[in-house]
Amino acid sequence: MKRHEFLTLIDKLLQANPISDYCPNGLQVEGSAEISKIITGVTASQALIDEAVDRKADCILVHHGYFWKGESQVITGLKQRRIKTLLDNNINLVAYHLPIDVHPTLGNNIQLGNLFSIGNIQAHPLLKPEGIVMYGELDKKVDANSFRQAISNLLDREAMHVSAPSNKLIRKVAWCTGGGQNYIDAAFELGVDAFISGEISEQTTHSARELDIHYYAAGHHATERYGVKSVGEYLQEVTGIECEFVDIFNPA
Repeated sequence: MKRHEFLTLIDKLLQANPISDYCPNGLQVEGSAEISKIITGVTASQALIDEAVDRKADCILVHHGYFWKGESQVITGLKQRRIKTLLDNNINLVAYHLPIDVHPTLGNNIQLGNLFSIGNIQAHPLLKPEGIVMYGELDKKVDANSFRQAISNLLDREAMHVSAPSNKLIRKVAWCTGGGQNYIDAAFELGVDAFISGEISEQTTHSARELDIHYYAAGHHATERYGVKSVGEYLQEVTGIECEFVDIFNPA
């Protein structure tokens, strides 16, 4: 498939243009004009690029790419080595950040909710982009420790739990994958019993205690594996291009 055709397809799929983001969405490093094999992964690390080279891919699709707002603009050090490897091997780097978080069927948030078997999933009605925080209900009320264990088992990573002072049972849950901990106050407005994100900040503990909701930090990488993987699977289905997800271990 021609690169420009692929980019048109994925831009339309992820509806990236209306979303204000922290990095450029779409093609970040130009490689081969023809795309015949895609490696997908969470972050465009050197390890993922090396896997793409070994597997003879001509395109890498990630959630965390390069050229973030506020970072140094010079191409030195590890950024130089990563980009040089891409250019030397004629590999396209394609990255979508918030569009992969919020996509209503393929995104990180909806995929995580499905993984946790949460029902009646909806987007927070007041936050933009739509879908940045989602919420729904478990089939039945569960105790907080059982829910922590279920999260840990499903993600294969030990989740951290800040308990609500009342230690109430959990039925209604909200979440934002990755570095979404600052949405805990917005989640509280929905009347939830628990909030899940990937990372925790110092102030998140105080918010959870003072709002009397359970909070779970389940891992930035661990919570964001599923969006880019599902996008790759969809692209393979509709284009016939081989898309292979590579999970580079990251305990964060």
